Amino acid sequence: MIQTNSDGGARGNPGPGAIGVIVRRENEILIRYSGGIGQRITNNQAEYEALIKALELAIKVKDKEVECFLDSELVVKQLLGEYKVKNPILLQSFLKVQKLIENFDKIKFTHVSRWDTYQQIADELLNNELDSLGYGRYRGYKGTLGS
Repeated sequence: MIQTNSDGGARGNPGPGAIGVIVRRENEILIRYSGGIGQRITNNQAEYEALIKALELAIKVKDKEVECFLDSELVVKQLLGEYKVKNPILLQSFLKVQKLIENFDKIKFTHVSRWDTYQQIADELLNNELDSLGYGRYRGYKGTLGS
């Protein structure tokens, strides 16, 4: 079984967005990925985009079992059917995730704290991406802006 940690964030909410993803097997990180995803993105959109990329990368690893770790309680609860997806933009992303799920025999979505060690790596990847794109961190903010 492989694991993914994904994080998405937007500076401004909405604002410039980016994602950070790691794919790992136990403690070995197999893939690190970050990328910008647009100029007018919400945090929730970014979280979904990060998960979509995590699943796409997990497919390339060719393991049929995956556990996806996210720090977005909203996204996890929507995927587990505990919350309805009312936002039409998020619904499109939700449906993309549903399509990607078909590539796996077993999949699990788990909410983790933003302070989880691997989640912090995904968060750092997305924040470094936003920094490299010229969207500096907010002054006075004493943390990360992942979600």
